[in-house]
Amino acid sequence: MPENDPSVKDEKYQIRIRDLRKSFKGQEILKGINLDIERHKINIIIGGSGHGKSVTMKHLMGLLKPDSGHIYVDGLDLVPMTEYQLNKIRHKFGMVFQYAALFDSMNVFENIAFPLIEHTKKSKGEIKDVVTKALESVNLPGIEHKFPAELSGGMRKRVGLARSIVMEPEVLFYDEPTTGLDPIATKNVDDLIASINEKFGVTSVVISHDMASTFRIAHRISMLYGGLIVAEGTPDEILQCSDLNLQEFLTVSGVSVKGEARN
Repeated sequence: MPENDPSVKDEKYQIRIRDLRKSFKGQEILKGINLDIERHKINIIIGGSGHGKSVTMKHLMGLLKPDSGHIYVDGLDLVPMTEYQLNKIRHKFGMVFQYAALFDSMNVFENIAFPLIEHTKKSKGEIKDVVTKALESVNLPGIEHKFPAELSGGMRKRVGLARSIVMEPEVLFYDEPTTGLDPIATKNVDDLIASINEKFGVTSVVISHDMASTFRIAHRISMLYGGLIVAEGTPDEILQCSDLNLQEFLTVSGVSVKGEARN
């Protein structure tokens, strides 16, 4: 772990968690985790079900208050902040939900335009231009008038991604972005995550159980096990890590010693 003060804005790490603990109904889910999210990189958090991935992400986004510990975003601790202060920080964030979370009663244009209408003072013409460019960025030009029910699962994911970038976030959170997709659609989503990360210079935080995707696009991987971070580093460093829980997870997930998931 880097030893410099996490309460000072760091050029390398945008979000830093220190000694984070969280319990629900007497059961401790997070047991003092320490985690660094690297700026402008794709950071993927892996781990089995029930080990704290989603709870960790909600803390990173300021949606949950921990029992103790600290969550620093650009050196600012979210934990003591009021809801008003947190909302200012959340404007830096975008979220891509597991099932896209599109409004069925709205067409694609209306879905993507929704946050712009709600949170900006852009004109109708400006909003149209932003939506058009967002759809082009996810390789879905010209589908503004389609409804979610007319789209494939992969297309819905991409529309959700387009909606997440229109507010120009600094940090993009992805919750299991390839769940339910076939291999071709999965690779398309992976390629888009990598492309958007590079094109817009965002910091990407991905919760994933998909090891093929993880080793395809991750710059940094963190493994959660039993409410603790047991390993973190580059994909190569993760493959060389001697932690037994990590090694078992990778083996069961079909990861070879070369870091590629077997088909």
